[in-house]
Amino acid sequence: MQQLSFRAGEGRHRVELTASLTGDGLVVTIAGGERPHIGAVCVGLPRPSMDDPARLSCNVAVLPVVGHKDDEIARPVAEKLARHTGQVSVVAAGLHVDAASDRDIALLIANAWQVVDKLLEALGKKG
Repeated sequence: MQQLSFRAGEGRHRVELTASLTGDGLVVTIAGGERPHIGAVCVGLPRPSMDDPARLSCNVAVLPVVGHKDDEIARPVAEKLARHTGQVSVVAAGLHVDAASDRDIALLIANAWQVVDKLLEALGKKG
């Protein structure tokens, strides 16, 4: 099993992604901020598109931890990874900054997408 890690941002806006490549799936953790945790787990399940079976689409199962909103990043990441890789993609996410402002949240989200794009680039997939 191959392991990949990526980081983006600094200080309280730092986000880290760790991916385990199983051969037929991805297990990804996205954590950061002041208190990394598990706030949601999502599973992206690739499937042929109903509009165009030649294209890949995806279903996502979402399991948020009560009181957390991390599914708002875990869900679209699981979908993007499943669609771009054609593999089942499990994403556990937890980003937290105390008394977060809109700017703090925007920086955490931007940094999360940066590490996802770095992963896709390392896998030779378009971001």
